[in-house]
Amino acid sequence: MFAYIEGSLVVREPAFVVIDVGGIGYELKITLGTYSAIKSMSKVKLFTYSHIKEDAYTLYGFVDQSEKNLFMALISISGVGPATGVMILSSLSPEEIQQAILTENAPIIQSVKGVGAKTAQRIILELKDKLLKENLVVQSGQNNLVLHNSLQEEALSALVTLGINKNVAGKAIINNLKNANKDLTVEELIKRVLKSS
Repeated sequence: MFAYIEGSLVVREPAFVVIDVGGIGYELKITLGTYSAIKSMSKVKLFTYSHIKEDAYTLYGFVDQSEKNLFMALISISGVGPATGVMILSSLSPEEIQQAILTENAPIIQSVKGVGAKTAQRIILELKDKLLKENLVVQSGQNNLVLHNSLQEEALSALVTLGINKNVAGKAIINNLKNANKDLTVEELIKRVLKSS
């Protein structure tokens, strides 16, 4: 319903915030990662997800679109609701979640309170390909999330145009970004992938 909410941060707690927009206070449940990123700000813009049930209307807020995309991917899994999605994103960093999924490390995901063995396996099974195909992979450092996503998208697009399989290119990009410095350009990333392919 709402794509994002931008306004003055009037209440900030590790689990929720209240944002004043034109005299209306919106309460949003947040992850610890979002809290860390915004705790010293007075004005914020959070990307939102609206969850409507018979007895409740809940807004969830995320510091950037990448975190929201990962949350949406998690709650698309049967047995993972919004509260569990927030719990996973608060217990593990996006990088840890993705690494656990890509390396099929179920015990890491299972270490989150409320996530059992079957749910952890379902998350891995259903999200492994989706992370790569839909370019949902987030790189480390909250400030670099958007930068790395646009870098990945540009590199992936160029590599596919050059005739490299999208899944192969996606995996190679992730592997090359793991060891790269944050000043890596698109051109350098493409060269690295082409050398490693």
